[in-house]
Amino acid sequence: MLKTPLGRFRAVALAEGLSFVVLLFIAMPLKYAAGMPLAVRYVGWAHGLLFVLYLFALMEAAIACRWSLVRAVGAFVASLVPFGTFVLDARLRREAQAVPVQPAP
Repeated sequence: MLKTPLGRFRAVALAEGLSFVVLLFIAMPLKYAAGMPLAVRYVGWAHGLLFVLYLFALMEAAIACRWSLVRAVGAFVASLVPFGTFVLDARLRREAQAVPVQPAP
């Protein structure tokens, strides 16, 4: 999975999406309901790092796969929506399975 630009993008997208969900649904409630602000600090820091990696992986995949600007912007928007990267990954996986693999000459 990590050998191709698209595979690296998918891996980073899943990690970034997971960090976003943890930040929103675990760390934020811990901060405001349980008075544990360190949860947001550490998870937020990790999520910020993964978001930057996501942007670099998106650029690499968009160039390597020759994505249109609309598709690249759609992948960016997916990172801003909770669970968006998971939906994007499912779509990319379906597209990869639909394309027949050509044997090497």
